Amino acid sequence: MLEQEIEQIIRRFSHQRLLVLGDLMLDQFIWGTAVRISPEAPVPVVRIERESVHLGGAGNVAHNVISLGGQAVCLGVIGEDEAGQRLVETLQHIGAQACGLIRDATRPTTVKTRIIAHHQQVVRADRETRQPLHPSLTEQLVTRYAERLPDVTGVIISDYDKGVVTPSLLAQILPLTEQAGKPVLVDPKLRNFRYYSPVTLLKPNLRETEAVTQMEITDDASLRAAGQRIMRLVRCQYLLVTRGEAGMTLFSRDDQLTHIPAMAREVYDVTGAGDTTIAALALALLSGATPAQAALIANHAASVVIGKIGTATVSQHELLTTIHQTG
Repeated sequence: MLEQEIEQIIRRFSHQRLLVLGDLMLDQFIWGTAVRISPEAPVPVVRIERESVHLGGAGNVAHNVISLGGQAVCLGVIGEDEAGQRLVETLQHIGAQACGLIRDATRPTTVKTRIIAHHQQVVRADRETRQPLHPSLTEQLVTRYAERLPDVTGVIISDYDKGVVTPSLLAQILPLTEQAGKPVLVDPKLRNFRYYSPVTLLKPNLRETEAVTQMEITDDASLRAAGQRIMRLVRCQYLLVTRGEAGMTLFSRDDQLTHIPAMAREVYDVTGAGDTTIAALALALLSGATPAQAALIANHAASVVIGKIGTATVSQHELLTTIHQTG
């Protein structure tokens, strides 16, 4: 693919307005230095030097959509707590539309707290609930989804298995999206796998692919068989299996299979790389890329964020730069 063609696709990201539905959360990072081992237990004592908070989950997807030049409309459920208010304020600060969020006093806003010492994660503590939404909240989400669908060019569903994305929700919104002729891309979790239908593109990782198919993937033949099994299980036009250091593999309904090798880059942190991938995929597809071109662009985008520490995003400039550098 010519670099000029890629650049034209990426420049069209600014024309896309994406509805991002899913589990919104905050990623809190406590940065410090491990000074000694605790006398109370065999764990390091970390001297805290600074803290930072970033959008996580579906919030990080929306942040990546915006940093890549697109527009994002967020839809999800948060708690009536300080973390929820901070999440809303952060979304508004980056330019995301957050008026579609629903507050629920019975569940906390998901917060993942990571303690980092010497650029390595020491421990992670999660405040969350994974209970499915009450049916009344699901109905509210469906109503808001239907109201916002006409004003967007496509949809991303970011399922982190925190209870917002449920079979009931999917059964109502996916047919609506298909009727509206809007592309929908899904970053899935195992619990809801068979309910992601119909969708444009499904993006499981290798571990999820093995789990849902109950197949061990050891070579191209077993990868192909597993991908074909998912294509039979879920009505999706395309399946993109992310495989870490082995890159990505794209499956289509006509049995075509395309391997996209990983970019040669030092890996510092894979946190949020999947969010970057799904955001770039959606923007590229909506901007006229073929699925294979979109996967290649997303692969470049992910290669940028894994070179950063913590939950990160990639800018349009960074994406163009890495594409030009790799040719």
